[in-house]
This record gives sequence, structure tokens and C-alpha cells, in this order.
Amino acid sequence: MRQELGSVLFDLDGTLLDTAPDMHAALVTLMAEYDRAPLPFDAVRNHVSHGSQALVALGFPDAEPAFAEHLKARYLEIYARDLCLATALFPGLSELLEACEARGWSLGVVTNKPGWLTDPLLDALGLRSRLAAVVSGDTLPQRKPAPEPMWLAARQTGLAPAQHCYWGDAERDIAAGRAAGMPTLIANWGYIDAQQEPEHWGADGALDHPGDFWAWYRTALRPEAGLAS
Repeated sequence: MRQELGSVLFDLDGTLLDTAPDMHAALVTLMAEYDRAPLPFDAVRNHVSHGSQALVALGFPDAEPAFAEHLKARYLEIYARDLCLATALFPGLSELLEACEARGWSLGVVTNKPGWLTDPLLDALGLRSRLAAVVSGDTLPQRKPAPEPMWLAARQTGLAPAQHCYWGDAERDIAAGRAAGMPTLIANWGYIDAQQEPEHWGADGALDHPGDFWAWYRTALRPEAGLAS
């Protein structure tokens, strides 16, 4: 029998926050510095969860490894400068966070984004003070899909791993949550490209909208409770 939930943890890019507009803008700026035509937003959006290295590879597929590292460093400089111009919570997540808080649940973020980007981004959106757990990609030697970041988040909230539900939009998110002993959900609004097969990730469920969580919670975890959302 599952333990009662007391926390929801989120991946950051593509799950909690729509960072794609600002990450795309940084790539456009970088490409312009090298007189390259910009890639359209739709060609970039679903690659954002793979990080800066993947985005640079999109814009500069012919770059040699050493030059690609230089481009990545420059990309991160540009992105950090304009980190939160268009980034926002995905629709429905503000209400979801408030509903979780009303229940007395903890909230948290476990991301592979480095802390020097994660922390100012959360601060800019007024989210940091609402989160009981924040684990970034450089907080520990291990990153997702390893379970260690998930376990650290659980220690930060003071709850058992099984009392957390982890939401993500990449296979590594689901793998990390499962390995940590947490129920996992796929955020279908996230950055999932056509080559991925989320139906094979082994998640406990998938959400088309954040508000769908409460129906999943009632049927999957509390079928006997009939709780109102």
C-alpha cells in the first residue's frame, strides 16, 4: 500500500517553468553573433529539456568539440544575462501550487539545471520561498537519472521518498523518480520531441494539464477517499 502523499516535486524546464522562450532567444542571439540565420522557435522548443549543449548542437551542428564548448559557454553567458524575460509558470500550475499549499503539502524542484541559473530564476519568479526542496544539477556529484538528487529532496522536506510525487517531461525524470521510490507523472505540456516515447518510460501516469493531477490522485493513490480537488 502506498504511503499518503505529502509533497509534489517538479522538474524545472518544461515541467514547472516554460523557459523555452528565453532559451530560444539566447540561441538566436548566439547564432546572430556568427552570422547564422535564426532557428524558428518550433524547431528549438522540444529540445530545451536536453540543456545548453543540445541547443548549441542544433544551431551549430558542424562545430568541432572544442569550439562547441566555447559556444556553450557563450550561450550560457547570454542566457544568464536575460534569464527571466519571458519565462513563466505553465498555465494551471499557479493554481496547482496553491492547492497543494492549502493541503499543507511541501513543494520542491529537482533539476539538472545548474544552481547558478536555477536559484536566480526561482527568485525572479518569487518561487524560492515557497519551495521546501531545491536540488540543482550541481548540488551533488550525481544528476538525474540517478536517484540521489531525489533522495536529497526528500531529506530536505523531511518526508519519506514514497510520500513525494515527481513530475517531469523527460525519460531521465521518470527513471530518477522510480529509482528513488517515488510515484512519477509525465507533464505532457513539456518539451517532448517526436523521437521520444513517453508511453514506454514506466511512469505512474501522464497529465495533459496540471489540474488533471487531482483526478489521478483520487483514482491512483486514494481510490477510497473520494477527495475533492
